[in-house]
Amino acid sequence: MSRGNVGIVGVPPLAIIKKIANENKTIIDLDEPQVKYSLDRTSRYLPRVFCAILRTVIQNGMHLSLDEVYIDVGPGKCDCALHTATVLEQVLSVPVHRTRNQDVQGYGTPLSETKMDLVDKFKAITKGVQSAKPYITRQKCIPSVGFWGVPPRDFSILSLFPETTHVYGWTRCMENKTPANLELEMHVNNDIPTVFFAQSFCAKTALAYHLATKHPRALYVDCDVTAGSSARAKIEAFLELSGVIT
Repeated sequence: MSRGNVGIVGVPPLAIIKKIANENKTIIDLDEPQVKYSLDRTSRYLPRVFCAILRTVIQNGMHLSLDEVYIDVGPGKCDCALHTATVLEQVLSVPVHRTRNQDVQGYGTPLSETKMDLVDKFKAITKGVQSAKPYITRQKCIPSVGFWGVPPRDFSILSLFPETTHVYGWTRCMENKTPANLELEMHVNNDIPTVFFAQSFCAKTALAYHLATKHPRALYVDCDVTAGSSARAKIEAFLELSGVIT
């Protein structure tokens, strides 16, 4: 039986995840949309020109029953998360714990490199943050395209990609449970066409754009709350011209 709900933001240190599991509490990922309300309701706390992921964190905090929150405010997340923690303390009446995940022990990235529906792959990677168990072994596939970046707020954009997509960027760091590993985050495969993605107004747009300009076959894309028709059309055209889809 669960003994309470714990919200997490980013990737808290593995020691925190183990602690929550030992206390038999339910983990709720506040980065992901958990409630069906307009993000406009968060405008009293955060400006609209703010990362949609962190606005979603505030939105979830406004409507969910939580006993405490652990938010990574270190290099494994972003500086804006630190300020969001301050806002969360205003929204919530429960403890908001600031953590700094600088874990270095890698868990591996079997999901990032296996053949799998990309939406399901991202769901599995983000869900994996809530567990300290070792990953099961998976067969590595030959990649046809790469997706570099953070998990998008709107997972529907991932449905455009084939099952042979390899995942790079912060999402791979997330799976490896080393979110502050910049060397791993910057790793790319120059032999395959790659979409470099970031949420609009996120600081990682700078790194996504930088890496895209150096890659021989790249498309840089950023989206705000949802993946609009323009972004989807750009990705579809890029995949078609690269011979990834027909």
